[in-house]
Amino acid sequence: MKLYLSSAAAAVVLMSGIGAAVAQDVIVVQPEQNTVVREYIKKEPLASVNLLGVELKLGSPVPDTVKLREVPNVKYRVAVINDQTVLVDPETHQIVEVLN
Repeated sequence: MKLYLSSAAAAVVLMSGIGAAVAQDVIVVQPEQNTVVREYIKKEPLASVNLLGVELKLGSPVPDTVKLREVPNVKYRVAVINDQTVLVDPETHQIVEVLN
């Protein structure tokens, strides 16, 4: 019985560790950042870059050839691709949010 409880406890610890690792990969863009980006885009419109075959979804890579614009007080960079505004992580060049 003691061995069974130890195995169960070990499984719980491992599963909680996996959950923590997965949670670290989730990127949360704060609503305030979206507002700042939207206001910035209204003041400083960006030309859209047309890219064939690029999926605009969370985690999709953005080619290095796409110029990312810095937005004041926002961690992420912004670009307009295929007429869609996207927030991009400047370190990984992955889309963290597609703004509608």
